[in-house]
Amino acid sequence: MVKKAGFARNDVGIRQILNLWYKRNHNLMKSYNLGKTFTSLKSPNFRLWFIGQVVSLVGTWMQSTAQNFLVYELTHSAAYLAIVGFANGIPTIIFTLLGGLTADRFSKRKVIVIAQAAMMVLAGILAVLAFTHLIQPWHIVVLAFLLGVANSFDAPARQAFVVDMVERENLANAIALNSTIFNLGAIVGPATAGLVYAWLGPAWCFTINSISFIAVITALLLMKLPPRVVQHTIGSPFAKLIEGLRFVINEPRIRLLLGYVAVVSIFGFSLMTLMPAWSVKILGGDVKLNGLLLTARGAGSLLGALMIAYISSHFVRNKIWLIGWYLMPVALFAFAFMRWIPGSFMLLVLLGWCLMSVLNISNALIQSYVSDQMRGRVMSVYTLVFFGSMPLGALVAGGLATAFGEPSTAMICAGVILVATIGTFFFRKTIQQF
Repeated sequence: MVKKAGFARNDVGIRQILNLWYKRNHNLMKSYNLGKTFTSLKSPNFRLWFIGQVVSLVGTWMQSTAQNFLVYELTHSAAYLAIVGFANGIPTIIFTLLGGLTADRFSKRKVIVIAQAAMMVLAGILAVLAFTHLIQPWHIVVLAFLLGVANSFDAPARQAFVVDMVERENLANAIALNSTIFNLGAIVGPATAGLVYAWLGPAWCFTINSISFIAVITALLLMKLPPRVVQHTIGSPFAKLIEGLRFVINEPRIRLLLGYVAVVSIFGFSLMTLMPAWSVKILGGDVKLNGLLLTARGAGSLLGALMIAYISSHFVRNKIWLIGWYLMPVALFAFAFMRWIPGSFMLLVLLGWCLMSVLNISNALIQSYVSDQMRGRVMSVYTLVFFGSMPLGALVAGGLATAFGEPSTAMICAGVILVATIGTFFFRKTIQQF
């Protein structure tokens, strides 16, 4: 009887502890408003955009993953991976400012539809070449360049189009969810590409991408947008480009953020160019492992985008921007030495979170700072810095990998990012002033 009473007393104590735990955590869960994270989806236009882009970007990531692995299969060269990355990125430097001007002067929706249709055709051509077994590495280089031209007009228009779909107070949330779309594709696309490539071949990855553009084009055409206010401007298009550049140059805060975006683009994303070689040479895997590594990075980016979408405090966002910088070189250094595949996945998740936190918050800070009339041109400069730095990063990564190997390349990139991270200690007040 004594034992039973003891058990009864213990049972009562356990129940009290569990009840207390439930009450505290239930209140915490109630305070977490999931709808706050997805508040921009209340807009019918943004819902259409979200659905169409998710479908399309899964296809885009499938093509990117399959294309790079196909290049590595055809050439067994990290340098050729860099050449393809350079060909895809160099049009950004040439055409993006013109793309931003186009977004300011014409209907953003029409610009996006035309660019998306062009990319659909290019993916179809790549699929035909792969199906007929005529494809050569130089074909991929040429098509990557043309895809970069289309993206140079598409990206600034897409960046500036977000504000046309939501209220200004929801802009930061919409930008974060826009990145969430991208990263949903980055999770599903590479993993799916790895399986489709292994089972059916690369041609089907390119075919699926070509078909997927129908979703976003349909979504754009179904949107009911307010009448476009035509801005009657004086001066030539070239003068308007110069005006946008002058605005960015004369704004030290924007200039600082763009400098950090360039560092991330060159030394943070360049490792992704080498993933086909890394998965085969360093980790002893194949196309499926390549897809899963890219998926891990996408999962981390998705976590970062969702976190930023939920957080409305500018102060907290600025702190996350700094934390992203502190953890980025750590993740890269550790990845350079990691040979355990699950550990590689975990480090790429962390790296993806850091990259997305830094880029998303930089994007939101810049967009909230500029006027509607200037936004297209300023975001074209942002696109120029981000995407335009990538071909340089691809060449740097390819050259370093050829000379010193992939792990040493990761360590060098981590070292450069560490220097930039140290610089954030001197610019914290500037970031907090946004």
